[in-house]
Amino acid sequence: MEGKWLSVLEFASYKGKSISTVRRYIKANRVKHKDVQGKYYIWVKNYKSDINDEERELFELKLENQRLKKENRVLMEELAEVKMLINLYEQKDKELPPEIPQL
Repeated sequence: MEGKWLSVLEFASYKGKSISTVRRYIKANRVKHKDVQGKYYIWVKNYKSDINDEERELFELKLENQRLKKENRVLMEELAEVKMLINLYEQKDKELPPEIPQL
């Protein structure tokens, strides 16, 4: 059988679907998939690998854009957590009474 295993991101771009839709397909067993060390791959029968260089470059740019958006979202969440912790520590410092000197 001719075809290719694509990552969730690649499959979503190839089929023009969102990543969450592809994940729902996997959960509902609507697509043939496998799990390799926690990463899902979907089997695409008759995968068209004969795309021209311009289409391939556009496809790769879309994948990179989606990867960077995901990475940015994670970093923004981490930054928000750090800001929250800083605010908590700063408030805690303001609420503490002055230190009493030891005799």
